[in-house]
Amino acid sequence: MVCQCNNKNNGNIKYKKRDAEEKKNLITRLSRIEGQVRGLRAMVDDDRYCVDILIQVSAVQSALNSFNKELLARHIKTCVVEDIKKGNDEAINELCELLKKQMK
Repeated sequence: MVCQCNNKNNGNIKYKKRDAEEKKNLITRLSRIEGQVRGLRAMVDDDRYCVDILIQVSAVQSALNSFNKELLARHIKTCVVEDIKKGNDEAINELCELLKKQMK
């Protein structure tokens, strides 16, 4: 895996060119999550029991956590590793700040 990141718009926005397999995997996960959220809305519209809705909310949270873990692992294995090899130690600080936000 190789990082294919680049900065656009004066460096304010970063982009990463993902290979087809990675993109498909991430989009598949997000599509599943979208379906789960639509299901939650339907449950509320149908006046379903609170506990049943809360159980489904937990399933959505779990799916989002799995998405985050997958994306974070790929980020570390590609972008962070490449930046460190290039001598960009700021990547470590960026990762530390990201982890702080993720662990709130």
